[in-house]
Amino acid sequence: MQRPPMEDFSLKETKPHLGGGKVTGDKLTSTYDLVEQMQYLYVRVVKAKDLPAKDVTGSCDPYAEVKLGNYKGTTRHFEKKSNPEWNQVFAFSKDRLQASMLEVTVKDKDVVKDDFIGRVWFDLNEVPKRVPPDSPLAPQWYRLEDRHGNKVKGELMLAVWMGTQADEAFPEAWHSDAAAVSGADGLANIRSKVYLSPKLWYLRVNVIEAQDLMPGDKTRFPEVFVRAILGNQALRTRISMSKSINPMWNEDLMFVAAEPFEEPLILSVEDRVAPNKEEVLGRCAIPLQYVDRRLDHKPINSRWYNLEKHIIVDGEKKKEIKFASRLHMRVCLEGGYHVLDESTHYSSDLRPTAKQLWKSSIGVLELGILNAQGLSPMKTKDGRATTDAYCVAKYGQKWVRTRTIIDSFTPKWNEQYTWEVFDPCTVITIGVYDNCHLHGGGDKNGGAKDSRIGKVRIRLSTLETDRVYTHSYPLLVLGPNGVKKMGEIHLAVRFTCSSLLNMMHMYSQPLLPKMHYIHPLTVTQLDSLRHQATQIVSMRLSRAEPPLRKEVVEYMLDVGSHMWSMRRSKANFFRIMGVLSGLIAVGKWFDQICNWKNPITTVLIHILFLILVLYPELILPTIFLYLFLIGVWYYRWRPRHPPHMDTRLSCADNVHPDELDEEFDTFPTSRQNDMVRMRYDRLRSIAGRIQTVVGDLATQGERLQSLLSWRDPRATALFVIFCLVAAIVLYVTPFQVVALLAGFYVLRHPRFRHKLPSVPLNFFRRLPARTDCML
Repeated sequence: MQRPPMEDFSLKETKPHLGGGKVTGDKLTSTYDLVEQMQYLYVRVVKAKDLPAKDVTGSCDPYAEVKLGNYKGTTRHFEKKSNPEWNQVFAFSKDRLQASMLEVTVKDKDVVKDDFIGRVWFDLNEVPKRVPPDSPLAPQWYRLEDRHGNKVKGELMLAVWMGTQADEAFPEAWHSDAAAVSGADGLANIRSKVYLSPKLWYLRVNVIEAQDLMPGDKTRFPEVFVRAILGNQALRTRISMSKSINPMWNEDLMFVAAEPFEEPLILSVEDRVAPNKEEVLGRCAIPLQYVDRRLDHKPINSRWYNLEKHIIVDGEKKKEIKFASRLHMRVCLEGGYHVLDESTHYSSDLRPTAKQLWKSSIGVLELGILNAQGLSPMKTKDGRATTDAYCVAKYGQKWVRTRTIIDSFTPKWNEQYTWEVFDPCTVITIGVYDNCHLHGGGDKNGGAKDSRIGKVRIRLSTLETDRVYTHSYPLLVLGPNGVKKMGEIHLAVRFTCSSLLNMMHMYSQPLLPKMHYIHPLTVTQLDSLRHQATQIVSMRLSRAEPPLRKEVVEYMLDVGSHMWSMRRSKANFFRIMGVLSGLIAVGKWFDQICNWKNPITTVLIHILFLILVLYPELILPTIFLYLFLIGVWYYRWRPRHPPHMDTRLSCADNVHPDELDEEFDTFPTSRQNDMVRMRYDRLRSIAGRIQTVVGDLATQGERLQSLLSWRDPRATALFVIFCLVAAIVLYVTPFQVVALLAGFYVLRHPRFRHKLPSVPLNFFRRLPARTDCML
């Protein structure tokens, strides 16, 4: 495979003219100061009155047609109504204006040919300009004219003005660049929208015991377990070891539930009467609206639930009234956890579910989605290649979707969005897609899916505050044929901090809410719960109008990123080698010292060693002072731009075709030989776990490297200051005292230990790693 030139995959800094202001880091005041200003001609067609009838029936089916050069937009039409109300807005891009006159025509809908009723003309040189926050322009009545300029019966109310994309009418307006899209569904699919993820809870079901069960076969010991179902999630307890009619379990089952709660929790007590046959001994349904909500680790009161048993009588399911069996449980919605629906490496939100536990925001993230360049053709329409591109950005619970630019390889969006920031160690994800649901087809387009064009991730902690970053990011997609550049997206990003002290304090706090450390969930539980959370989010967002489709949500949330990949495993191995290369270099240097390769350096090391042995109190101050000087020295080479997808780091630029075939193979594998399939899937499963562990090791090492790299400027500043203070304190403090205090602290009694991680550990876990740059 031919290796593409690396400069094609590089990040490029740009200097666009944003909002009429500078981009040198000065904070601008305009609402749309992170995007280039776009001029539009707006036409608001409100209503008409006293329209004459044009057909033989004496009725009028009117609609309005707005025409500017070759662009033409129409309102919906009303049947048999001489005083219609449309209240529709049309927007024509100033860059594509092809005429000096605007024509608004009122017509009567007919079977063969629509009848002309009247029209209104406007000279574009006379159109007023409007700049928000000015109030909207008031519409006026205009008398209709015939084709010869004579006044006719009927009047039309409308407003015409020149504005920008900051206008309130922009999101819902009909756009001239979407003139080829037909139908209400098609138009809805091209407009910009904001979506909110559903509020997710962990549901904990602690199954304690059951009483007075009545198995059908009383001659055997029952093998009883409890099955719990919530929506499409189903879990079961182990079979009770006390094989009696009063079994005990004391087992926790965890689910993901989303507000509003639409489905009840259904529990059934079942007896395994045969290897593949279970008998239901009773069941109960619990509406989640009435379940207790827990905000901390304090246990809630348990409750007894009556079990109902259903029997089939004459083909109908009926309730059997008997002496009630009961089930003893604790059921609660956990508000102290953060429900993970993203990979922990790319989380955009780390707050607990319960709003009462949220802390105040520390700043604002602003994103300007400017344009894209050189997009690849994604489909064929009317015999020619084309792309209908739109962007989706996700941060926290808020998803945004730009409007779709029809038939363009260089789309210009120039849309700006804002998010509240509660933690700087979070990541915003921006994806670019090709819209395959236009022209009124909706979901009937033969099951078409919106194609992915590429994705960008930006970690907020790598951004300097109050600085505008304007870069063109490569859009890279890895497929069975290798990595391919699909184009470039031009973004403007600014992170504004409201309180520097609060943000610095965040570096001492645990990354996740306290409940994750007091009552931690297992890795297996977290994997299963994250899968359920992503399914719920994709299902809820796909039910919005217009829908944010499942393939879009899953690509943004990195569903399937845990699957085995030889390429990704090699990349993680090379990351570890990159981290260890520093230690290897020190070992080689020390070996050279021992072998007197440079006699002068060796003599100096001997003198330094002699001084440190005679004065051991200088060891730690020297180390911290050395780290301080290194950190200050590296400040000159601190990163000047956010991280981006790195093909070399991901081993995507020279991957073997056979490895790609393995990575994009189905799971289970599609190979025919059963034995090969069993061994192959087992290998992939085990290797997937090894891959995760290796990646985590690499992450820890890269966090150590980032202490002095200024990748996170605030964290490095804190560490450098700490090193200086530590050097001074350790200089004036006797070494024996420091050693005794450190030893006693490490060996302290468990009653003096806290379950939450220490401040240094919290600080370390918040340091950035190169996971953000991994494809």
